[in-house]
Amino acid sequence: MELRQLNTFRMVASTLNFSRAAEVLNYVPSNVTMQIKALEEELGVRLFDRLGKQLVLTTAGKRFLTYVQGVLDKLDEARSVVHDNEVLSGTLTISANEVVCAYRLPALFQRFRSQHPGVRLIFRSVSNQQLKQALFEGTADVVFILDEPLRSTGLAVEPMLEETFRFFAAPDHPLAKRTVLRLEDFHGEVFLTNEKGCPYRTMFDRPFEKEGIDSITYLEFQSAEAIKQCAISGIGIAFLPEIVAEAEVGRGELVVLPWQVPDLHVYTHMVWHKDKWLSPIMSSFIEAAREVLVSEEENKTV
Repeated sequence: MELRQLNTFRMVASTLNFSRAAEVLNYVPSNVTMQIKALEEELGVRLFDRLGKQLVLTTAGKRFLTYVQGVLDKLDEARSVVHDNEVLSGTLTISANEVVCAYRLPALFQRFRSQHPGVRLIFRSVSNQQLKQALFEGTADVVFILDEPLRSTGLAVEPMLEETFRFFAAPDHPLAKRTVLRLEDFHGEVFLTNEKGCPYRTMFDRPFEKEGIDSITYLEFQSAEAIKQCAISGIGIAFLPEIVAEAEVGRGELVVLPWQVPDLHVYTHMVWHKDKWLSPIMSSFIEAAREVLVSEEENKTV
């Protein structure tokens, strides 16, 4: 078992793509494939399943990754001690859901890349429900989760930004001209929401279930962009973070309905595994996130 094989395995596990891993490692794809095959033969287990074009870690692969991550982290730590003052280089894997990726992270990535051009940033879009698991499985170094206040014994959780959720509708929607709305005014309406199990779908359902209101129709989506576009088309009422529809509200394509879910406090959280060694790369990224995202929060209050 060679060190380069372990490094290649970790990269494939992070990208779930042989070609992408080869590009990052500066290998030809066939080299990556051969290294993974050799590793699987030596271990006597499959580390990845190839489901059509989709690559996924097997159960054995997930277990192996935990130990590989620990070995490579220790090696990175040793290198850091030896080369204490050198320019940062290496790879950092970040994950977040669609909304955080599109509306919160670009400015952070730009800042970090300008400060540390020698670091490779790998981003994987992951659903909110899978983000914590990505940290426990070692497929991400830092994740950003959009949710109500989080508590975890195994994860370091740092709230960065409070996010406001609103109800949006097309300007010609029957409720769009109302200045005051009550929960019962939504009887018979069509709501455009995320699928059951998504944290902010749970937030949405809470007041309706509490009041016993069930005469509403749901159209469920995996994409915030799809929800927004359907609302613009007049199909129904969208429940989204305010930042997602700011531009459309400014252009008059959507309006904000005068009702909010009571006692709803949602944050963009930065999260990493408590037991993971904070390499200079990770520490620098976390600090950059604090600078960029906290400054956005401060600008909101000005």
